[in-house]
Formats: sequence, C-alpha cells, structure tokens
Amino acid sequence: MQVSIELTLTPLQNDFEEHIIRFIKQLRASEFTILENPLSTQIYGEYDKVMPFLTQEIKKTFGDMDQVLVFMKMVKSNRSDYEPHF
Repeated sequence: MQVSIELTLTPLQNDFEEHIIRFIKQLRASEFTILENPLSTQIYGEYDKVMPFLTQEIKKTFGDMDQVLVFMKMVKSNRSDYEPHF
C-alpha cells in the first residue's frame, strides 16, 4: 500500500536549524520520493518500508534533542504527482 506523509520537525531549543537540516538530509538519502517546501517535508512510498524508516529516523532525532515535536499527516495513496486543477 502506498502512502504520502507530510512531516514537520519542530525542535523546541535554540539550535534548531542544524537538527532540522540533519533530519531532512537523512530523508533525502533514503530510497523514497521526497518533496520539500518551506514549512514541511513530504515522503512517499510503500507503507511497510516508509514506516520503519521513519520510526528509526525520528528516534535518532529525538535522541539528539531535549525537546522536539514531530507533526505528521498521512494519506493512503502516493500523491507525489498531485497538481492542483484550479
């Protein structure tokens, strides 16, 4: 089953930028389709592959910081080719 996941990493500490950059670089280095915008990063792929990868990367990221939020929205389907029709 294909999924589309939107992620927003929000470190609650002063040195937030380096942590966000490191997290996005880990996503980019994966086998999955990654799209970015100024507010979030999207990852697209097979559910059974994406979820273990995200679990591992989020756990690593949490280990690097004292306080951090991850916002995640998930859609069942690969929406990486979505284009608005209006």
